Amino acid sequence: MSARRTQRQLAAIISVDVVGFSRLMGADEDGTLAMLKRLLKTIVSPQIVRHRGRIAKLMGDGAIIIFASVVDAVAAAIAIQQEMHHFNEEIPPEKTVALRIGINLGDVILEGTDIFGDGVNVAARIQEVCTPGGVALSATAFEHVTGKVDAEFADVGERVLKNIARKVRVFRWPDTQARDAPQRLALPDKPSIAVLPFDNMSSDPDQEYFADGVVEGLTAALSRIGSFFVIARNSAFAYKGRHLNVIDIGRELGVGYALEGSVQRAGGKLRITVQLVETTTGAHLWAEKYDGADSELFDLQDRITEQVAGALQPSIQKAEIDRSTRKRPHDMGAYDYAMRAMRHVWMQEKEESAKALVLLEKALQIDPEYPLALALSAWCWSQHSVYNWSDDIVAVKARALQMAEKPRGFRGMTR
Repeated sequence: MSARRTQRQLAAIISVDVVGFSRLMGADEDGTLAMLKRLLKTIVSPQIVRHRGRIAKLMGDGAIIIFASVVDAVAAAIAIQQEMHHFNEEIPPEKTVALRIGINLGDVILEGTDIFGDGVNVAARIQEVCTPGGVALSATAFEHVTGKVDAEFADVGERVLKNIARKVRVFRWPDTQARDAPQRLALPDKPSIAVLPFDNMSSDPDQEYFADGVVEGLTAALSRIGSFFVIARNSAFAYKGRHLNVIDIGRELGVGYALEGSVQRAGGKLRITVQLVETTTGAHLWAEKYDGADSELFDLQDRITEQVAGALQPSIQKAEIDRSTRKRPHDMGAYDYAMRAMRHVWMQEKEESAKALVLLEKALQIDPEYPLALALSAWCWSQHSVYNWSDDIVAVKARALQMAEKPRGFRGMTR
């Protein structure tokens, strides 16, 4: 019996995403779901039907839509965005909805009513670099609509899209340089960067702490380079789980560059993928993949730090990068416990702080001179003092001071 032949077709693919979906759901789950159903029923679906398309896949915060004609796809996308203003008129300002729409023309695999393939992936990644309220097209799609739709598109150049091997030229509607675009914060007078939360690509969701730990390490290393302005960890982690493109993030934080990536850890092996993006244009400066063992994590961090420095400011001396290194634990187990404690430390609650201290104590049992574990312990004990979480304030204050001052006696520590 011969294998069933894969069914393919050339199609125009639309990827739609609701901006700030997690924030909206966190504020009002029932209201957000009701609002999205109304949006689909009154605006999105009618335009899809009018332009002879069909929904191939619905996700919680978006959809994949397929059209036989790229002209119809673009016309539908623009019509949807133009109607969003009227849709939001009856919604409170804090609950208004914005969409990002990416469009690609490519070969797709049909599996029942669903679609798969590189053409779908490219549409989804193009959507990620689209500005809220706009439409972004691949060059392939743009070529087929030039002169056929009543809209002007801005050529924003080639982009290195996440998990897409080749560069893709992107065109946007409307022009993102329009006068009514949100005002960007003034950039510092030296290279500025935000290390954004990395994606956890491990099969175990409990490894989320490890991805956060890599970001912590890179942020700390880059912040020690005097020629850089590095956004604080807490400010960058505010974007964890939020679906914003780097242009919006750069505008909000006032930074010229963003470092984003992913971490995959399994069976003692480690893979870190990073890409450096210029936030004013969305242009990718470089992307790199690093493979190694768990025990090589710090070497990988050093290599990433060097390359970020080289991409941002070639004149930075390697010696300055070397000064960004810190004393490391002698055993990866200490690192693991410290990273597991991190999420509890920043909750700033009595019970969470107690959980952090248990984990940090385990880290210090493995490596009593591990500076990060000592610093976090000092912070937790100081919280007990400041927030009166203990009956013996004098004792916890002394404990915090002991932990904070202990690294001063270590040899080879850099400031």
